[in-house]
Amino acid sequence: MPQSLLNPPAALPSNLAIDRERYSRQILFPGIAEQGQQRLAAAHVAIVGCGATGAASASLLARAGVGTLTLIDRDFVETSNLQRQVLFDEADAAAALPKAEAARRKIALFNSVVTVHPHIADLVPANILELLAPADIVLDATDNFETRYLLNDFAVQQGKPWIYAAAIGAYAATMNILPANEDRSNPDATACLACIFPKPPSGPTETCDTAGILSTAVNLAASIQVTETLKFLTGQPVLMRRSLVSFDLWTNDRSEISTAKPDPACTVCGQRQFTHLAGTARPHITLCGRNSVQIHEHHRPVDLPAMHRRLSAHGTVRSNDLLLRLDRPPHTITLFADGRAIIQGTTDPVVARSLYARFIGS
Repeated sequence: MPQSLLNPPAALPSNLAIDRERYSRQILFPGIAEQGQQRLAAAHVAIVGCGATGAASASLLARAGVGTLTLIDRDFVETSNLQRQVLFDEADAAAALPKAEAARRKIALFNSVVTVHPHIADLVPANILELLAPADIVLDATDNFETRYLLNDFAVQQGKPWIYAAAIGAYAATMNILPANEDRSNPDATACLACIFPKPPSGPTETCDTAGILSTAVNLAASIQVTETLKFLTGQPVLMRRSLVSFDLWTNDRSEISTAKPDPACTVCGQRQFTHLAGTARPHITLCGRNSVQIHEHHRPVDLPAMHRRLSAHGTVRSNDLLLRLDRPPHTITLFADGRAIIQGTTDPVVARSLYARFIGS
């Protein structure tokens, strides 16, 4: 288990400097103080997803002085994001800038000392170790349960803490997962995601495209998630909540489910069966917030300038160093440099695959 898990290192580099003026009000808070601020400067947090919750959490962590952030997101900025995704602006939407890179640029404007590693990628079994292993803790800001169960498998296998967060409509929910050691000797371990929800939801689930979303719900989920992260990073995991808590800000309903103890019968943390982590194929995912399907079965480098020239006869093409967009009503194809694509204008994977094969190649 990494040294920084439930017992963060007591000793910090003697040459670690912090900006006492910038963080003066946070240092005055007894729960942080100067030693806690030094711990934050030495910490590394990974955020999976840079949409609404991820953008809010990344902003809060960077402003709090967390030294290193890894941001992972497969998507690009659109105008409909601006209502709730606090790190982006109209210029980002006009340029269809990938969210991870747009977030890096915005963070550099208000805290240039923070190191940000943006990854324009889908989190999959093949890259999860490379992307998440360096982090002390991982924050969930995804829009689908498939990725959350993959993350849960990885975190339990590696003994790495992660925090689940979700927001839809006026509803916000979070849950801390502090995995047990492989020998299950860790008395501070909590239930994992599979302890509480043994299987992902079946059938249609609400998304922000069908149920809408309030930015206040997003910011509540992010604020709770980041506060719990600060407790962990400052060496106070004992203060972290041991429950799945949810709020509906519109109806004022609140619920809480204890997650204080792992379920011995859990297939993941009890039996250590990591089926999501072992998976080699992932289905097409209908993305939150718009009528679209992601194609990520082709992993190959794409020459975007050459593709721009090739596709110009088939519609309106815009491109930059990170992606290319082909507008061919009623569909738009957004192609990333690794061969992944988002097909807008359909929720049918068969149609999406057909368009990909026709214009990009199979």
